[in-house]
Amino acid sequence: MTPLPPAIFLMGPTASGKTAVSLGLTLRLPLEIVSVDSAQVFRDMDIGTAKPDRATLAQFPHHLIDLISPEESYSAARFRADALRVMAEITARGKIPLLAGGTMLYFKALREGLSDLPQADAGLRRGIDAEARQRGWPALHAELAALDPEAAARLKPTDAQRIQRALEVVRLTGAPLAESLARRSEPAAPYRLIQLALLPSDRAVLHERIAQRFDAMLAAGLVDEVRALRRKYRLHANLPSMRCVGYRQVWEFLEGSCGRAELREKGIAATRQLAKRQLTWLRSWPGVETFDCLAADLVARVAQAAEAALA
Repeated sequence: MTPLPPAIFLMGPTASGKTAVSLGLTLRLPLEIVSVDSAQVFRDMDIGTAKPDRATLAQFPHHLIDLISPEESYSAARFRADALRVMAEITARGKIPLLAGGTMLYFKALREGLSDLPQADAGLRRGIDAEARQRGWPALHAELAALDPEAAARLKPTDAQRIQRALEVVRLTGAPLAESLARRSEPAAPYRLIQLALLPSDRAVLHERIAQRFDAMLAAGLVDEVRALRRKYRLHANLPSMRCVGYRQVWEFLEGSCGRAELREKGIAATRQLAKRQLTWLRSWPGVETFDCLAADLVARVAQAAEAALA
């Protein structure tokens, strides 16, 4: 039986140093980087997504960034198809795919395959959005709780994107979301996965990193970036691009619903919540080797483990 080709997953919460580690690994091993980031797929969203700058991309090309307009949506299914395509191309070149990022749902789609969920229904989504504008998302969450208590229990009453999708699936299938999730329509990726995760030994230090990074984004012109996006594209607050952490808070600031100081506080708090969710995913992730993302010799440690796994 032909052995599966290797692929490396480099996972971790926001501000854990994934970019620096991925660049360091690429200098030592025959790798090509594949971004696993649901925000970096959007064109012209550079500052708030911590996208590598042009000089870095020139030296270390990244796959699966700048794919779509901020007016569009991107799904785990589309990511899986795109990732498998570029992974096959990388393998054909005699190199190893290094999938680096923090969108855990995308990693899961590759590792486990996809559930048999119905395709998005644009008309139904518009109807749900119209209901939300009239009744509010908490009312739709209550409706979901009556139709699918298990799905509703996992969602906050204000989690518009996930409430919309859960209601959409329930209305399309007439069955709880869990039934569709249990059915698999796509198999796991045909690769020998080397799964590495960067985790903080001290959560407080990670929180400080997050605050420093958000301050750096503001100083680099994040607010002006969102202003430019609003001029260039037809955007609204419920688009996936404008629901990204940082962009949502800047949108609120530009709409006048919060001041500059509150923008900073909300942005940092939302980023910390994102990191908390990522860490929750990673704690239950099977077969992963973990590294302290605060270690001074982090790149060397991860490189040594990757080399050993590939040997």
